[in-house]
Amino acid sequence: MNIEQQITTLRNELREHNYNYYVLDAPTISDFEFDQKLKQLQELEKAHPEFYDANSPTLRVGGEITKNFETVPHTYRMFSLDNSYSKEDLEDWEKRIEKMVDGKVEFTCELKYDGASISLTYENGKLKKAVTRGDGFQGDDVTANVKTIRSVPLQLKGDYPPLFDIRGEIVLPFEGFAKMNAERVEAGEEPYRNPRNTASGSLKLQDSSEVAKRPLECLLYSLKGARLPIKTQFESLEKARDWGFKVPKAANLAKNLDEVLEFVNYWDIHRHELPYETDGVVVKVNNLQQQEELGYTAKSPRWAMAYKFKAEQVSTVLNQITYQVGRTGAITPVANLEPVELAGTIVKRASLHNADQIEKLDIREGDTVFVEKGGEIIPKIIGVDFKQRDPNSSPTNYITECPECGTTLVRTEGEAQHYCPNTEGCPPQIIGRIQHFISRKAMDIEGLGGETVALLVNNGLINNYSDLYLLKEEQIIPLERMAQKSAENMINGIEASKEIPFERVLFALGIRYVGETVAKKLAKHYKTIDALKNASEEELTTVDEIGQRIAQSVVSFFASEENIATIERLKSYGVQLEISAEKLANQTDVLQGNTFVVSGVFTKVSRDELKKLIEDNGGKVSSSISSKTNYVVAGDNMGPSKKTKAESLGVAIISEDDFLQMIS
Repeated sequence: MNIEQQITTLRNELREHNYNYYVLDAPTISDFEFDQKLKQLQELEKAHPEFYDANSPTLRVGGEITKNFETVPHTYRMFSLDNSYSKEDLEDWEKRIEKMVDGKVEFTCELKYDGASISLTYENGKLKKAVTRGDGFQGDDVTANVKTIRSVPLQLKGDYPPLFDIRGEIVLPFEGFAKMNAERVEAGEEPYRNPRNTASGSLKLQDSSEVAKRPLECLLYSLKGARLPIKTQFESLEKARDWGFKVPKAANLAKNLDEVLEFVNYWDIHRHELPYETDGVVVKVNNLQQQEELGYTAKSPRWAMAYKFKAEQVSTVLNQITYQVGRTGAITPVANLEPVELAGTIVKRASLHNADQIEKLDIREGDTVFVEKGGEIIPKIIGVDFKQRDPNSSPTNYITECPECGTTLVRTEGEAQHYCPNTEGCPPQIIGRIQHFISRKAMDIEGLGGETVALLVNNGLINNYSDLYLLKEEQIIPLERMAQKSAENMINGIEASKEIPFERVLFALGIRYVGETVAKKLAKHYKTIDALKNASEEELTTVDEIGQRIAQSVVSFFASEENIATIERLKSYGVQLEISAEKLANQTDVLQGNTFVVSGVFTKVSRDELKKLIEDNGGKVSSSISSKTNYVVAGDNMGPSKKTKAESLGVAIISEDDFLQMIS
């Protein structure tokens, strides 16, 4: 056997032993024998670098140093899930689903593990990339660190597809977490607070050999890719397991909602026997074609629901109510609490939302209050222990003036929150708007963070986001914690932001109620900031998904002379305030005024590509057939009830070829 064959044989043996130990939990050799084989392979690879393999088992021990984690886009967006907390929530969800899809609906039930979300990309069976969730659209490349996690396969087995992504959670089992903390205490260091945050923090350590020392595991549950050889979610779990992934066994195929609730009730009791943190059950429509039919809202898949177990609850003393001012001027009351441990973290503060909530619960300073984590993430006060109340306490009087600038607060009829109307002179609003402008989903300016924005404003260097484009290195260098390199990075980041596309610039402007999705709709419809600026409230409400509240906010924004002046300055600095010619070249108005429903399986383009083609050519995509539907684009396996409904309403049913002909 020559050297190359020896290396290949050892790699294959070690991969199999690694799989047996960390995925199947059924080792076939001792740790000593495994370490001896690994050492032999390391020596051979060191002596023969010409046989280097980026996915060799020797890389499990780490050693690669990552100074800066590169931000990369997800091929398939990582959506968040809608939450439910009761049987009624799940029943309402099931009713919505049944109205939108044909045929019997079955569900896959999986435990919701509480860790750090990760997306792994495999090409030709090898791990190519590991990316954190980030904002769902893009995340940080942590491939070097993830390669050290033993339950992540570096080379797949079986009949895997040539290219796909798989999603999961990086978790830290309780046993390993306890051992890590015991070692830290023995070394005189502070113990870690909870497994979830420790797992998440581990992914961003610069030295991958440090990550390798942590007993992290990766639990996988969702495949993403074009034309994958699977038809159901439950089948995808079985396939992923066959290919070498650690897929939790605690998953069940439920024929109806009663079986879903059986699964939920069982694990609500038995979850404490699990080796990992879990905070609920994820229920998914099992049939992947039905999933495609259901599609997504702006934030979540319609075909999945997270059922959250009842949150942990504690009581503590509310020491003081303070008030925060947001970038839109909205006032948020905050409860400052006597520190208390809740679900593995120390809670010191909780949002009180608004004046109505304080009045409804009769919350007062000095009260003993009940605190729980909503969805086990954000602490909230759910009530007062009136038995413990001081008989001399006084009801809370909500503030009438801005805590930052002293301006009299306003409250619009029908709205829950109070606002500070001093938009141009209230420091938190000025800083908040600029922080929003530079944020990742908006202008994504490298080298500039929230604290630095506050530093620039407080030193009088900027007063709104257009001022960023006039900054000079020599102005930045003298500031606290600044140096030549950081000043250069900031200026370069600001310059690079001039290439950010119009829809993200529009979101960055911070128009009230104009989030990412609305900004895309408006940018696509109006194409330039000038066209949008001149639109009336009535015209705006004719745009898909733009209601009166959004329309009023947009008109109000452009009625401000200060805002118009800021936009003109941004224009003069070269910021993208219209859709690029290249993008416009791929768009037409040929389908303008027509609403389409897409149903079935297609051969020439994917369902997502079909929807994009409709929108790029001015049409609107709807998820359900109604009297407003103009066309149903029907593929193979179109549901019979959809066909019947389209025919009864006189809606035209066209084929994939018919549609492609329409836009050719």
